[in-house]
Amino acid sequence: MTRASGDEIVVTGVTQREAWKARVLPPVERLAGGIWSVPVPIPDSPLRYTLCYLVPGDDGLVVVDPGWDSEDGWAALERGLRTAGATRQDVLGVVVTHVHSDHHGLSKRLQEGGAWVAMHPQEQDALVPSGSPADWLRAHHVPEGEIAVLAGMIGQHRLAGPAEPDVLLEDGDRVPLRGRKLTTVWTPGHTPGHICLLEAEAGVLLTGDHLLPRISPNIGLQRPGSSPLGSFLDSLDKVAAYDELDALPAHEYRFRGIGARARQLRVHHDLRCEEIVAAVERLGAPTVWQLAAELTWSRPWEEIGPMRVGAVAETMAHVRYLADRGALRWSGAVVTRPAAG
Repeated sequence: MTRASGDEIVVTGVTQREAWKARVLPPVERLAGGIWSVPVPIPDSPLRYTLCYLVPGDDGLVVVDPGWDSEDGWAALERGLRTAGATRQDVLGVVVTHVHSDHHGLSKRLQEGGAWVAMHPQEQDALVPSGSPADWLRAHHVPEGEIAVLAGMIGQHRLAGPAEPDVLLEDGDRVPLRGRKLTTVWTPGHTPGHICLLEAEAGVLLTGDHLLPRISPNIGLQRPGSSPLGSFLDSLDKVAAYDELDALPAHEYRFRGIGARARQLRVHHDLRCEEIVAAVERLGAPTVWQLAAELTWSRPWEEIGPMRVGAVAETMAHVRYLADRGALRWSGAVVTRPAAG
């Protein structure tokens, strides 16, 4: 374990972090409470892998976030099961923290083998896309020359024939696994139905994409009338109450310091809001596309490529949040500062 000073996290997945630095898959590991961590590769992604978790109970095990549906991914999951002394036949059920392809992809294969699949009701709603990606991009003034590539990016991450849920988990519900007190903690923001999973007896919180040790999850506006950033910030406050637990995230590496990480992410979004207000002041009346191009990203705007679709959605989420609080005005076409007085 390595420790950091001040209001920072403590890395507990040291081997995982070393593997991350070396750009290789980390090993399958047995964790507190007999939970197993299994890396499942994501093809052609900077995230590289999803950390799937195997949670054993009295009569089998539950797989949390089985990962991207590929032959390499399936082989990695099967190897993880073997290392844990289990087989596909021991899998009673699947819980997905949310239905993105790098979490929900392999659920279908496990469901076809007899496992039930569980998720939050709002994730079930998200399984059916509303409208075409091209129409969504065009409605937000993305240049026509960009639309084909960005729409293709959205389509690539939409599951074809995804596993429908057999079990719906509301906030506070217990996962149906005998011998375990695995409890749902609803944390909307990254998606409307994102959940974390609390296993207090093992001293862990499985955080999905809600809390990651190094990066902020994409918080994008995709549904009219929603405020995903406001929901995400509320969810950060909610999980900060579990500061004494170890965080088991779905990417990168394990850590301790849930409260510290929640505060870091809140500061990140506060600074992003300040940057957006300053950019609108400078530009006058930009479209969301023009505004996104002016913001600071992990790489220069010209090098982001298809991931610009996430940048646009995240810019929209911040604009919606700021508009709801009177700091900006958003007509749907352009973003402006409110009139003085």
